[in-house]
Amino acid sequence: MDTMEGKINTQTSDPKPEGNKVPSVKIKVLFFARARDLTSLTEMPLEVPSGSSADDCLNDLVARFPGLEEIRECMVLALNEEYTTESTIVKENDELAIIPPISGG
Repeated sequence: MDTMEGKINTQTSDPKPEGNKVPSVKIKVLFFARARDLTSLTEMPLEVPSGSSADDCLNDLVARFPGLEEIRECMVLALNEEYTTESTIVKENDELAIIPPISGG
């Protein structure tokens, strides 16, 4: 009987940590112009908790790439090729573009 109890305890304790896992969504982040220079990336995958906003994604990106802070107040965001606000909720497989101001002459 001890063996049976051991199996039951093992089986009931294993699923609990995964059961508490917060659902997440995976998106693709695209970096343009100065954002690309600051991150040295053209794109990257990003996994965030379900229900996250574009601003939450941006906070995560600034934490990973502190140099992005320099353009944060003047960048534009696009979600799935349409300009968006930071309050927009991202969904699975969305594409978030970080577009800094572009100057030219």
